[in-house]
Amino acid sequence: MKLENPLFNIVLVEPEIHVNTGNIGRTSVGTQCRLHLVEPLGFEITDSRVKRAGLDYWGSLDLTIHSNFEALWSCVEDKSRAFFFTTKVEKTLYDFEFQQGDWLFFGKETKGLDMALIERFRSQAATIPMPGEVRSLNLANAVSITVFEGMRQLRFS
Repeated sequence: MKLENPLFNIVLVEPEIHVNTGNIGRTSVGTQCRLHLVEPLGFEITDSRVKRAGLDYWGSLDLTIHSNFEALWSCVEDKSRAFFFTTKVEKTLYDFEFQQGDWLFFGKETKGLDMALIERFRSQAATIPMPGEVRSLNLANAVSITVFEGMRQLRFS
């Protein structure tokens, strides 16, 4: 199902874990976001486990699969509205004012976004602050936190 005006464009760059992608798909349906996956994927999209994590919502998902980052990047009309989430910067997601249609980029579970990509878009990169002793959050949790902070800013209920 294609959304006419998605709340956000969620981008997973080379995701590796099918359950995370399935959960993010379900979150995308529930928040009216479009999900973009950048290949290579660490699983087959037809894998029943991906769809199981997304429950029966997978058929309602607005999903686009891109062959590589540059193919996806060519689809982003306003490049200033792209945000890159990483543990490797000081600026937090609370330092940005999100707008409907923004692009939210997340990296693979084991390594995150490539450092060259973070450097290329450093002014648009943010972290989710965590005072505890962990290196990072689960990818599906990080996406949810970011989407719901955007919704809070936009005063969605």
